[in-house]
Amino acid sequence: MKAFISRYFSNHSETSEQHKDEKLITHYYNAKHEELIRAVESLFPSPSEIVAVSKERGEITVKYKGKRRAFVVATIIMVRPFRIAVDFSVTTDSGGPVDLGFSRNLIINLYDELDGQFTRVDPS
Repeated sequence: MKAFISRYFSNHSETSEQHKDEKLITHYYNAKHEELIRAVESLFPSPSEIVAVSKERGEITVKYKGKRRAFVVATIIMVRPFRIAVDFSVTTDSGGPVDLGFSRNLIINLYDELDGQFTRVDPS
């Protein structure tokens, strides 16, 4: 019950390596760091606005403008050569304390896009 409530009655979702929700577990890709940074940037076409990109820290911040507005932070970290971890943090700007799962679904869609472009690998 608590998982259901936190999934749909929150305005924030983020991924982590050991998340309770299997859909929000960090994804690892077999790719170059720079390729993944460019790919994540391309996930947010206009009217979304990329606020900042820090290639050194592997962080991209975005004002997402789609069905709803949200603030997205993408973190792209090279664990070792050709093993890149990608995490997302999404906070919706819905004007209320709930987004009915929008932030979670946005993360799942972003991962689906990356999964279609790059080979996922086991985190170990």
